[in-house]
Amino acid sequence: MRVMLCALAEPGYLYPALAIGREMARRGHSVHVLTRRTAAGTVTAAGLTPLSPPPASDPGFGVGHWFSAGEQQFEAVLRAARAVRAEVLVTSVLGHGALLAAQVLDRPAVVIGFASHLWAYAEPVTDRTDDTELRRWRTAVTLREYHRLRRRLGLPAPGPGQSPLLGAGLLLRGDTAFEATGARLPAGARHIGPCTWEPPVPAGELEEIAQRVEQIGKPLVYVHLGRDFGGASLWPRLNAAFTGTGLQAVVERGRSGPPRPGPGADITVVRKPWMAPLIRHAGLVLANGTSSPVLAALLAGRGLVLAPSGSEQPVLSAACLRAGVAVRLPEEPDERIGATIWAAQADAALTGRVRDLGGRLAGAHGPARAADAVEAAVGAGRPAAAEPLANPPEVVAQPWAPIL
Repeated sequence: MRVMLCALAEPGYLYPALAIGREMARRGHSVHVLTRRTAAGTVTAAGLTPLSPPPASDPGFGVGHWFSAGEQQFEAVLRAARAVRAEVLVTSVLGHGALLAAQVLDRPAVVIGFASHLWAYAEPVTDRTDDTELRRWRTAVTLREYHRLRRRLGLPAPGPGQSPLLGAGLLLRGDTAFEATGARLPAGARHIGPCTWEPPVPAGELEEIAQRVEQIGKPLVYVHLGRDFGGASLWPRLNAAFTGTGLQAVVERGRSGPPRPGPGADITVVRKPWMAPLIRHAGLVLANGTSSPVLAALLAGRGLVLAPSGSEQPVLSAACLRAGVAVRLPEEPDERIGATIWAAQADAALTGRVRDLGGRLAGAHGPARAADAVEAAVGAGRPAAAEPLANPPEVVAQPWAPIL
């Protein structure tokens, strides 16, 4: 089978696609990856073949331009899919150009989703904690941009009863625990579990960070910053959490703005294309609530402290709070923040729930289930989903001295 991955270039979108592509290649399929040209080295590091789109298409593969550069993505995907004679496209949520190119080519397109379902459920839920209105709003906004792109490309409206955002299937990288009580997903959406891949860590980089952490000698929290979407910066609260509290942090800047650690804060700022080794060395993870750090924390058996801002962050954070694997970071930059972090790392019940959910996620065979779904989309004869392990791997927190 000839598979083309059409992934947005940011790690949270690209890495899960590469994990699925590696599994497809392991099964003997021909796999090509179309993304921003600057990500070609990352694709090669994953052992896959990058395609070379024209420079003008680069904005179409950046999540910051998902609503404004759909034409560039559409044209690049259409041209590349014809060149490699792709039989199936695998794309990201917000990859509207790829979805429409697949329709023009009459090829199935499978969509890689986040850890939880962000759009409206198939029917209303009774869970009062569910963000029903937020899901409806997200659905309306996303569909509006999808239809705007159709009109700009001169394509006819989809037929009645179609779910254009889901393509031939929406693959959610989480667990049913992340959904509202009683929720029923739309037809074609399924949970497959995490699809994990990261570039190899260059020699010496982890050791350099470890040396700094050991010099400070305080329990470590891994912090992963997402975009604040115009909201308040998290830095005042981070400075409160790691100044005079007996805690230290390694802060991954991610897609956030300039770092602003306070003069007395025990904070090490990094900008790395990998996070799993640092999470394993920490006792807790503090994040905005995006899928990648949330899933990485649970897979490592680490509890979560969450401070959501925009996009998927409020929905996934609410899901983690509902599942009992996270606590909410206080809003004000005062002594309650350090106390919240200390209490979370000492909460045996929270740790137990983290290990249970992390074990389910680790045993879900995410890339294998995704590959099954891609094969099923083109009628390759495999089942729609792999069976989970009878005995999922145990998830155990084993801190790195002198870390919690």
